[in-house]
Amino acid sequence: MEQITETTEQEQHIELRHLQISDYVELNEAMIQAYSGLDMSWERKNIAKLLNIFPEGQLCIAVNGKVVASALSIIVQYGKFGDNHTFKSITGNHTFDTHDPDGDVLYGIEVFVHPDYRGMRLGRRLYDARKELCENLNLRAIIAGGRIPNYEKYADELKPREYINKVRMKQIYDPTLNFQLSNDFHVKKVLRNYLLGDTQSKEYATLLEWNNIYFEKDQPVISPQKTVVRLGLVQWQMRLFEDFEALMRQVEYFVDAVSNYHSDFVMFPEFFEAPLMEPYNHLGEATAMRQLAGYTEEIRKRMLDMAVSYNINIITGSMPYLEDDTLYNISYLLRRDGSWEEYRKIHITPSEIEAWGMVGGNEVAVFDTDCGKVGIQICYDVEFPELSRIMAEQGMQILFVPFLTDTQNGYMRVRNCAQARAIENECYVAMTGSVGNLPQVNNMDIQYAQSTIFTPSDFAFPMNTVKAEATPNTEMMVVADIDLELLKELHEHGSVRNLKDRRKDLYDLRVKK
Repeated sequence: MEQITETTEQEQHIELRHLQISDYVELNEAMIQAYSGLDMSWERKNIAKLLNIFPEGQLCIAVNGKVVASALSIIVQYGKFGDNHTFKSITGNHTFDTHDPDGDVLYGIEVFVHPDYRGMRLGRRLYDARKELCENLNLRAIIAGGRIPNYEKYADELKPREYINKVRMKQIYDPTLNFQLSNDFHVKKVLRNYLLGDTQSKEYATLLEWNNIYFEKDQPVISPQKTVVRLGLVQWQMRLFEDFEALMRQVEYFVDAVSNYHSDFVMFPEFFEAPLMEPYNHLGEATAMRQLAGYTEEIRKRMLDMAVSYNINIITGSMPYLEDDTLYNISYLLRRDGSWEEYRKIHITPSEIEAWGMVGGNEVAVFDTDCGKVGIQICYDVEFPELSRIMAEQGMQILFVPFLTDTQNGYMRVRNCAQARAIENECYVAMTGSVGNLPQVNNMDIQYAQSTIFTPSDFAFPMNTVKAEATPNTEMMVVADIDLELLKELHEHGSVRNLKDRRKDLYDLRVKK
């Protein structure tokens, strides 16, 4: 019985993991709340049985350490049951004796999210994890019986098939079926008397199927390591906004849009929030920048909410940060599990010093993510090859470069250096900037950008080392996949091996602090 609905969002720490029997009390509480008004919950013995026969198929999500969502499943030899089964028959009268480790289908027996945690897209994470499990176990499909809880409102006027068609055509909203359709499941047929006591669905259910396109018949269980990472770059149009909330709505628009492509990262440009300085323009450049720094903490918190809610890692571009009356240029890595890191621009341009009195940071760091090791450099930083080489020695696979350039020659400095960093350090480099004009903000009058993703230069990569790039000076997104496995091959077997072939007997590079 599949039940998914989602509604609100807040900053939380998210952990997707396997269920344990010690989670039962929280699991049961969440399920009771999810099925409010219906007598639907599993006894402790049922969960213990599932964990005993198929522990890897029982998933949960903990928010700040509390289990609030779960997906339970078994493996069945589907041909024994066919398309006319009931929940009772497919689960062996709730004993799960139908579980067959040698079966061909992963059968979803439960998915739910506590109502207080809906809107955080936890259901999507559970479904994605279940799909990954299906692929790793080399099963041909995921099948489940899905509830249609809003059908009771239309049962007098619509047959189940008519109701499903209207939901598919967006004419009717059903919280469970809409979610399942959006996660690439298709309805095979309507099941009668599927779940006794399900009054909301009038005991009907949709027979849902997701096909594993990687399924290989008669192959052993495989566990391929995922290597493809999807990057999203926001080429931001500078414009004046009515207020802070208007700017954040535009930020969320892009986060939402990029996440809809199932991207793993989205990056914004350096000082994308500069329009907020307009009310302080009369105070002078240095004072206006310090006023802008007052928004930084709230922007970080809001964007961290988005990282969790939209299930995407965010590189925030950069913002001014005031600490002990010292002004830094700071960028944040906001992970989709709710954790975050910061990077302070190390190399400050002459104009940043003269106009704003900025100071450089003192820490070179590479950050672990669920998609490999990443580094961040802000604009001018990428023009110093030593910095990228140090990060490469720390295992950096992707370098993110938010930038802000006013003229084409300034842009070309950043672009050419970023391209060189990708080649010499055998990594991917993604850079994104702002476009357009901002005439009512001093020192931010014009912008020039063409956001780009660079690759190393070898046979496995594009001939010109450009994986994807934006149209110059146009607000848009760039979305592209990069393969981290290709970097391993390059390191060991590339036509040239820049990292391996260094003459460390002759020269060396180190961080002093």
